[in-house]
Amino acid sequence: MSVGEIVMLIVVGAIASAVNAVAGGGSLLSFPAVLIGARLPETIANATNSFSLWPGAVGAAVGSFNLFSKAGHYFKVLAVPTLLGSSFGAILLLNTTDQTFKHLIPYLILVASLLLLLQPKVKKMVGHVTTHVPTWTAVLIQFLVATYGGYFGAGMGIMMLASFALYMDGTIHELNAVKNWLGVVINVTCSIVFVVKGLVVWAPALCLMGGAVFGGYFAGKYSQKLDPDKLRLMIAAYGILMTGYFFYRAYWMK
Repeated sequence: MSVGEIVMLIVVGAIASAVNAVAGGGSLLSFPAVLIGARLPETIANATNSFSLWPGAVGAAVGSFNLFSKAGHYFKVLAVPTLLGSSFGAILLLNTTDQTFKHLIPYLILVASLLLLLQPKVKKMVGHVTTHVPTWTAVLIQFLVATYGGYFGAGMGIMMLASFALYMDGTIHELNAVKNWLGVVINVTCSIVFVVKGLVVWAPALCLMGGAVFGGYFAGKYSQKLDPDKLRLMIAAYGILMTGYFFYRAYWMK
């Protein structure tokens, strides 16, 4: 890679990790950067991107640890289905051809972008929960969300917050802390699978990781003081533009 590509991936890694901690949807930035900037096949780019962001996920989780104690007991219930789901999602990716994944990408990015646009409604749901679903339902929902996270990942944090509204009590910041720690489980689990299976390309991965550590930690620590609405709308708009590009790439580009 050129010096410009290295710097670009470091910067994108920092921004994507910070976006994940503040508003969610950071992979809408980092995945296209790896795919197009590093010129990797679709499934390998996705695996490399997922692996690259786990240090940022750890940083965000550590940065929000002061809020974890109040809602952390939910983590014990959801850790195992999260581990199993993310493993299953990673295995699904391993068994998806590049051509198939290429055609799935625009739909996955569209889903993540729409989730970003709907995020305020998700927060309202979290703040006004009055009834709770049974524990087994919560476990099943988290397994499905973790499967999506292990397979692609963009928007999984928003999916988790939406599901938390069905069975968790606490402020949005406390539930965001639980989301951050479950995100660590997902990122680390699928990263182990991808490394063992040789899907991670190390040069772009290390560049993204270098930026992700700082972006994730500082955003996780200071996100409580930020208003993420403008950032959310910008990333969602970017995601919709990327949806159009990847539809073109999948169905019309020769």
